[in-house]
Parts: sequence; C-alpha cells; structure tokens
Amino acid sequence: MKANFFSGKALLALCISASLFAASCSKDNDTDDNTNAETYAVSGSGSGSQVVPSVTTTATSSLTGTYTRSNRNLQYSVSWTGLVAAANAVRFYGPASAGSNASGNAQYDITINSGGITGTYSGNVTLTAEQEADLLANKWYYTVGNATYVTGEVRGQIMATAQ
Repeated sequence: MKANFFSGKALLALCISASLFAASCSKDNDTDDNTNAETYAVSGSGSGSQVVPSVTTTATSSLTGTYTRSNRNLQYSVSWTGLVAAANAVRFYGPASAGSNASGNAQYDITINSGGITGTYSGNVTLTAEQEADLLANKWYYTVGNATYVTGEVRGQIMATAQ
C-alpha cells in the first residue's frame, strides 16, 4: 500500500513539473514567425541576374521600407544606379519565391516621370489580404524598368522582417 501511495505522489509531482515546464515554453507573444507583428521592415537588393530572363548589366538597385498590417500600407523607397537608360517604372510582382526563375503577376505598375540612370523613387501602396499574405511570405519582388528593358533591367526579391 505504501508503494502505491508514494508512486501516486511521484506521478503527481511529475505531472505538475511537466505542466509548469510546458507553460514556461509558451510562445504566445513570439513574433519570429511573422504572424503577430504589426510592423515589418521590407528590403531587397536588385540586379540584372535576377531578371527572368537574366539581363547583362552592371546596374544595381535596393528597396527599403515598412509594411503596416493594420492599414495594409506598404511604404517603400527604391534606389538604383548604373541603368543603361533612364528609369521609367517601378513594378511590384508576386507571388514568386526567392531564387525562383518564375515570373509573378504584376501587382503594382508605377510610372516614374523623373527617373534617371541613377535615382530614387518613394511611394505607398495599399495591399489586399492576398497580397499581404504573399508579401509577408517573401513572395514579392520588384523591378526597375526603362525604355531599353521594359520589363526591368534589375529585379530584387522583397524580404519582410517582423519588427
């Protein structure tokens, strides 16, 4: 009888310990998986080798900005240098994963009236729920186009990081 009494206490203590351990490992407020964050930093580096099909160019580009979930607003700034002709458009595409040779669907086509072979363009766009899901899954990319390379001389994958 004593053996059962002590075995029951040991089992109860083990159950309580396991419950406390499991509770201490909870990730209710963890934002590393991009599911609970409100604000995201967005970034991307562009080159001709990422264009589909690839473009032989020394031009490069970069994108920085923020995405806010509450209003689905993507604020961005794209800069480029070394294009063979003046930039006339920044385009956002998706879904297409990083490293993919696939072309996504055009999401936003923004005409630039004052672009040069080196320059910067900033703006804001409001995303749909589907676009938000693709952006936060890092399935969007951008291009900088011109008269020589209408679909883009440089392309860069956009990465969203929870803040």
